[in-house]
Amino acid sequence: MIRLRLETISGTKYDDDVYEVELPTMAGQIGVLTGHMPLISVATHGVIKIRKTAGEPDDMRDFFATNGGVIEMDHEAGTLTVLVDEADHADDISEDEAKKAYELAQKMKGEAKDQVSLEHAQSLMDRHAVRLQVAGLKRRHRRP
Repeated sequence: MIRLRLETISGTKYDDDVYEVELPTMAGQIGVLTGHMPLISVATHGVIKIRKTAGEPDDMRDFFATNGGVIEMDHEAGTLTVLVDEADHADDISEDEAKKAYELAQKMKGEAKDQVSLEHAQSLMDRHAVRLQVAGLKRRHRRP
């Protein structure tokens, strides 16, 4: 088991022992298991997937939408720390609201008059695309 600490600007989102964590990085999705080599990496926007036990099925995993931050695996302590601006748990995401926010961001991008506005709209689109992805995972893997 490894200790996962998922920290955001607003506080701790997850702090528990887990079997496996999948994280979005600049090099693609990576999986972290017990005994993983020391690691410091950049997290990108994407889905954090948490498997609590070795035999836990995919539909019981926890999912978080995130938009980037820093990942550190302390091999000696067996601790994986993920520091991100925000992390939204699948249960806290409304698919309808995320879809509306994504559509609004698309509209903002289409109406952008300068580079700053364009980049802001793209950032919002990326954020809400990940939230939609996590909401879809929640819907497909609905717990009993």
